[in-house]
Amino acid sequence: MAAHEPPPIACTLNAGDLKARRAWIADLNSAALKESRRDGLRLELIYDLSAREDVLKMVRGEQECCGFLTFDVREELRTIRVRIEAPETARDAADEVFAPFLPRLSEQKTDGCRCCGGAS
Repeated sequence: MAAHEPPPIACTLNAGDLKARRAWIADLNSAALKESRRDGLRLELIYDLSAREDVLKMVRGEQECCGFLTFDVREELRTIRVRIEAPETARDAADEVFAPFLPRLSEQKTDGCRCCGGAS
């Protein structure tokens, strides 16, 4: 019997669907992402609970197209927390893998300059 092969480190969406998914996730993040933290191969996203259905839809969609990622979703009092983990074999691609889930630099809230976070 052959050993279980891990899923490839690749998204199964075609280019058009991938572009649409990334735009949808960016919209979700703009509307409801409260906080994000990354530690190596683990990314934690904290959304407002009002976006629960969209967050669950995102997770289901990503589980289908990116089978190499693992997702843990926890509902809390006012938030829904999503932990995404990439396998060690994805370490070299982790920045690219997690990029669609992170807020765009231009959308991040700062108290000063958007380019470096310094005072205006």
